[in-house]
Amino acid sequence: MNTLKKYLGIVWILLAMAISYYFIGIFGSKLTSGKQDDLVFGIIIFFILLPLIVTGLTIFGWYALTDEYED
Repeated sequence: MNTLKKYLGIVWILLAMAISYYFIGIFGSKLTSGKQDDLVFGIIIFFILLPLIVTGLTIFGWYALTDEYED
């Protein structure tokens, strides 16, 4: 079970990197589109949601790798 937790920790960290790459690629154009609605949406995504999601997944993966969730 501990090896499964370690593998899933790696999966969570890789998922965090993939989500950050996806968000930057897809929603990066929202910041430079020139429309006010897109700018507000882009700011919310980049400065509020992206750090929360990526930090949460990374910390969860790190704890799984370092056996913080042992019984």
